Amino acid sequence: MLQILLQFSATGTEPAIAIAALVLSVVSLLLSVAIATFLLRGYRRGPSHTKMLWLAVGLLLLTTVLEILRIGLPTFTTVGTVTQSLVVSGCEVVGLGTILWTIYGDSL
Repeated sequence: MLQILLQFSATGTEPAIAIAALVLSVVSLLLSVAIATFLLRGYRRGPSHTKMLWLAVGLLLLTTVLEILRIGLPTFTTVGTVTQSLVVSGCEVVGLGTILWTIYGDSL
């Protein structure tokens, strides 16, 4: 294990902190996919459970897609930090809006 840690390099922080952040991101992704899977199973029970589908979509936008954008945009694109921030914040707003619409949509 120590040999693997010695092979990593991190800019601006200790490798152990960078690895911990990466592990937490992976755990966050796995948990959000597990919860979304549970919500999708509830949706499949019948047409009266359509709110579960929209909750799953909102959750995936808020967690999974958001985390992929936070890691993927700076890693695989050359867009600037302002554009990255706008895309990530936009995804966050859409995810939150979807969840709020699911919860309060009938009363709005």
